[in-house]
Amino acid sequence: MSDWNFRPTQEFIHAIPKTDLHVHLDGSVRLKTIIELAERSGVKLPADTEEGLANAIHMGKPCEDLRDYLTAFNVTLSVLQDEYALYRVAYELAEDAAKENVRLMEVRYSPMLHTRRGLSLTRIVECVLEGLADARRDYNIVCNIIICGIRHIAPEQSMRLAELSCAYKNKGVVGFDLAGAEYDYPAKDFREAFYLVRNNNVNCTIHAGEAYGPKSIHQAIHVCGAHRIGHGTRLREDGDLLNFVNDHRIPLEVCIKSNVQTRAVEDVSDHPFKFYYDFGIRVTLNTDNRLVTNTTMTDEFMTAVDTFQLTAGDVRQLVINGFKSAFLPFHERQAALRKISQELDALLTEEAAKNNSWSKDEKSKKGQALNLPETSETKSASGPVAKA
Repeated sequence: MSDWNFRPTQEFIHAIPKTDLHVHLDGSVRLKTIIELAERSGVKLPADTEEGLANAIHMGKPCEDLRDYLTAFNVTLSVLQDEYALYRVAYELAEDAAKENVRLMEVRYSPMLHTRRGLSLTRIVECVLEGLADARRDYNIVCNIIICGIRHIAPEQSMRLAELSCAYKNKGVVGFDLAGAEYDYPAKDFREAFYLVRNNNVNCTIHAGEAYGPKSIHQAIHVCGAHRIGHGTRLREDGDLLNFVNDHRIPLEVCIKSNVQTRAVEDVSDHPFKFYYDFGIRVTLNTDNRLVTNTTMTDEFMTAVDTFQLTAGDVRQLVINGFKSAFLPFHERQAALRKISQELDALLTEEAAKNNSWSKDEKSKKGQALNLPETSETKSASGPVAKA
């Protein structure tokens, strides 16, 4: 609608319902929680203050590349090796998201990275499910899990995780992913794991086109059968593949601030997000890692608004894209879309009215400053005053 062509404020972005479909559990832990968990379990951290720890994990700071970025997870994973820790960080992540009006979140992590103290893969999944379930009860946020295979660990281990995804289908696990260092670890090496999850009708998404070119995206889609693509930053380098993604409505899980931090793009203004959006790609905005990138969903939207001059109408479409792309059964997704569309339209209409009221007040003040009588012309956006 033409009334929605105003620039949305941070307060408005915070207030609207949102999704976060690409968020890593082990990259989204509160600094205070890391310190407390370390004290509880006797883990030595690289720093014992929040400021020192933030520096140690290059929180929000540019990294050399994706591999350098991933070193921060050595710190977070060191304290996420028992039931209490997994439950707590899952609950707190959902709580933090709900407090900025994220209504639907798909949390991803790799259970095999949490077995150092003898926890079974099944118990690791259940602890996180329990934390998310309690947060849903307390904050009314829908939270599901995506289990991640890891590129730099043997494909046989990812097969075990694929089996885990199938076992917990319809029990809170909604998808399977392939994460980790992209260069030198092609998705095609994990085709058997994805063959298993697809044969069990489990959704799948794959990190691709972040630290490697469009060939990685091609393998994710055509060899592994990905239903969504994590990042997809370098998709623009292959026009034919770009059109295939667009034609088949394959969503991109875009994480702008993270992509700048890992140097997938040199500067936020270089990010292909706006090109993808204008071209018609189903792009969604996501946090990736709230802690490591020092971000929120509100921050991600405001970064896009400020960098690419998005309107409130653009923001509405991006929110809708998020709900359309969620790994939910069709009828649940349609019900959610109807409800969210109505809520968005009500908030947009209210915000547009505020903007129109402010605009009229400003024009009236300008007219009075010029000692002009307040006529129908000075109240209008057109006429002699507007031309002056």
